[in-house]
Amino acid sequence: MVKNAAMTYDEVMEDLKGYANKPRALLFDKHGAHGTSWGVKFGDLQKLRKKIGRDHSLSLALYNICLSDAQYLAGLIADEKRITPAELLHWVRNAASPVVLEYAVPWIAADSGHGWQLGLTWVDDKKAAIQCCGWATLANEVNLRPDDELDLPIVEALLKRVAAVISEQEDRVRYTMNGFLIAVGCSVEPLTKNALEIGQTLGKIKVDMQGTACKVPYAPDYISKAAQRGAIGKKKKQARCFN
Repeated sequence: MVKNAAMTYDEVMEDLKGYANKPRALLFDKHGAHGTSWGVKFGDLQKLRKKIGRDHSLSLALYNICLSDAQYLAGLIADEKRITPAELLHWVRNAASPVVLEYAVPWIAADSGHGWQLGLTWVDDKKAAIQCCGWATLANEVNLRPDDELDLPIVEALLKRVAAVISEQEDRVRYTMNGFLIAVGCSVEPLTKNALEIGQTLGKIKVDMQGTACKVPYAPDYISKAAQRGAIGKKKKQARCFN
């Protein structure tokens, strides 16, 4: 149990059980949770995040169980100033589901300032799931970092890599590569044209979404809409979604 906290570990786990949603858990299974989720809605996780605030010790305790709901919450309450590369490496190796690997871990990795180097390492991992985390982390990095703090030749090389190999990858890797392409096109103005041309050449990326209603965004449309809003090159203040 974590002491001297706004909520204890046991209290959080009790609340998570109370938010359990069996139909949603079955939906998460289609997304790869494989029985590791209680189906807690993201909105309910945000309610808990607001009650808890930042609690790094609690986040580490929650992550160390094979429950994706708890791990996702851990990413929301982790202290970006305290989390270490070693802890993030542990998290990426022990994620319970794709939603943790593609959202919770990349968000905190990018917010921590460790995401760039870790993302570059993860995209070269032998495991497809960790490659997904790498592409999602790098997408968050380009959304956050000012262009003059990015290594643009490396970003451009990553775009070329997406163009060259995306069709050969597993479904989730294709999905996160496409997300990186969109992130660069929208957030890195010097490379927007490159990303747009690559997206047009690739066409619509096909990903098996396991019978869910989720869609794969078409990169050129997404980038063009950002341009119409005058949003090209605008950066986010933080990767994690605290709505």
